[in-house]
Amino acid sequence: MSSDAYRQKVEAKLEGYQAKLDGARANLKGAGADARLNAEKQINDLQKKLNAAKAKAAKLADAGDEAWSNLTKDLDDKFEGFTSAVKRFFSSSD
Repeated sequence: MSSDAYRQKVEAKLEGYQAKLDGARANLKGAGADARLNAEKQINDLQKKLNAAKAKAAKLADAGDEAWSNLTKDLDDKFEGFTSAVKRFFSSSD
C-alpha cells in the first residue's frame, strides 16, 4: 500500500472513531448520573488513546522510509488496541 493510500486509510479510521466517541458523548445526556459518570470516564480514556493515535499519524507525513515502516507498525498496533477498546465500550453500553 502506498504511503498516501495508507495515510488516507488512517485518516478515515480516525475520523470514524472520533464520530463514534462524539456520538457516545451526545447519547450520555439521557443517561442516569452513575451510568453517565462511568461512561464519561471510559470515553475520556478512549479519547486519550485516539489522540495518541492522531499524534502518531501526524508523524507519518514527515517519516522517511525506515521510520515509515516503524510508524505504520506502531500505528497499526495502536489501532488494534483502540478498536478492541471501542468494541468493548459499545458492546457494554448496548
